[in-house]
Amino acid sequence: MTIKRVVLSVLTVLTVLLAGASLWQSWQQPQFQSRLELYETNLLLRAAEWQPQDSGGKDLTNARKALLGDKPIESAIEQYQEAKTSTQKNIKKALAQLKQARSLPESAPATPQPKSATPPVTETSRANQETISQRSLDRLEKLNAELTLRLGILQAQQGKAAEAVKTWEELKENSEFGIRNSELLTTPDSRIEDTANALIGLWSNPARLLPDAQQLIQTNLDGWFRDRTLLRLYELQQRQDAFAQLQAAQQELAERAIVKLAIIGSLPWLAGVTGLGLLIFLIAQRLRKGKESILSRNEDTVWVTPWTGEIVWQVFIVGFFLMGQVLIPLTLSFLGVKPVGGQIRIQAFYVLVNYLLLAAGGLGVLYLSIKSFFPLPEGWFRFNWRSNWILWGFGGYCVALPLVLIVSIINQQLWQGQGGSNPLLSLALEARDSVALSIFFFTAAIAAPLFEEFLFRGFLLPSLTRYMSVWWAIILSAFLFALAHLSLSEILPLMTLGIILGIVYTRSRNLLAPMLLHSLWNSGTLVSLYILGSGAT
Repeated sequence: MTIKRVVLSVLTVLTVLLAGASLWQSWQQPQFQSRLELYETNLLLRAAEWQPQDSGGKDLTNARKALLGDKPIESAIEQYQEAKTSTQKNIKKALAQLKQARSLPESAPATPQPKSATPPVTETSRANQETISQRSLDRLEKLNAELTLRLGILQAQQGKAAEAVKTWEELKENSEFGIRNSELLTTPDSRIEDTANALIGLWSNPARLLPDAQQLIQTNLDGWFRDRTLLRLYELQQRQDAFAQLQAAQQELAERAIVKLAIIGSLPWLAGVTGLGLLIFLIAQRLRKGKESILSRNEDTVWVTPWTGEIVWQVFIVGFFLMGQVLIPLTLSFLGVKPVGGQIRIQAFYVLVNYLLLAAGGLGVLYLSIKSFFPLPEGWFRFNWRSNWILWGFGGYCVALPLVLIVSIINQQLWQGQGGSNPLLSLALEARDSVALSIFFFTAAIAAPLFEEFLFRGFLLPSLTRYMSVWWAIILSAFLFALAHLSLSEILPLMTLGIILGIVYTRSRNLLAPMLLHSLWNSGTLVSLYILGSGAT
């Protein structure tokens, strides 16, 4: 074995340890889908307030029911109760992890990672592990408290004031989850318990109005929940002008929510139906025409690959995994770049810089690795602006929508709400800053498709055809593409997307096609997150 292979083997072991630790950590985190469903529920609650001046007869009523459902309040209560139950389960897990971290000896590593590792990615000391566990627990406790506040408001709107008061009383008790001990709940900006007292007073019989009730409501509640609570307050205070103004504002917001629901519901639905029709057509054509069908185009045509698997091994271990998991985090940590807890613009800029460094490093390693094989055989890294790459990209996007949706539904049941998600999704959902959103959009919709498609479809997939068929190369490259995102719950959906990206590339033989598909996918996700986030708060 050569020295180069020995070094690559050591780096591979290091990469497996780091990636394994990241995947294990993702298993401890809830899926992003559960939060997304709550945001959609909040938007539905807002839209349900819509009372059109012209009733429009049965057609409008039926359309409204189809969009909002028959009983939006009851559905929201069920959704929030499920979220609260799931959060409480995660709190128990977080408590167990924190106890385990505190029981570790001072010198023992918390996870099987290298001793030379340093923060933020590779530090595994007891103190660091305990800090991470405590932060996770605090976030979960805060989320549990917020869910409890909102669940009680939903119960009150359903006419169950006594049940709502009982729900809010939970926040005043020393529960088994230790909510009163959470640092996040004792800061001046998170007066959760005082807000619960204000809500209890509003729906008690007789009502008791706290002097700072309005300030507490406006500070600690948002969206539909804030407005419904303020209406109750204004009603008890007999402030008719404020009540009427808020009702009018609610109608305007409800109309906007209706439009937003129509956008995020109708456009993906139309694209998905188009994709199903296209998929049926392609399968039928494949069965009827065989090798002459569109799906069979270039099906067995492999690339002429001048390098061996060792070059592929080198590019992905050094240029992608090691670069992203060790070198770049170490460099940013050494420079003192710590975006955690910073402003959203700083976090967005950090994500962009981190990704651009990863892309530059990965492409640099790729270039140096295959430089000696220039000029490359025909067909490598092909960009053809005059071909039908737009049809391939858009058609692939339409087909991907229903397939990934089906796999995601199965996947969510498989992981039971666990497995983590891409942290960029959470940032994009909560971002209200146009500059930060623009940076997120550039990173996800432009930088990521260009780099990842160039590396996974442009280099990895064709290189694998030296050792296996095109179909197996598509499947293996899609699996590695999904694994590279380091989130257990996203492996199956991303692998499905990766297979479609691979099919589009091998049939079109044009990198522009999968890049467009990838860009459309990420763009659609970000736009949906922005609409949900802006409409629900």
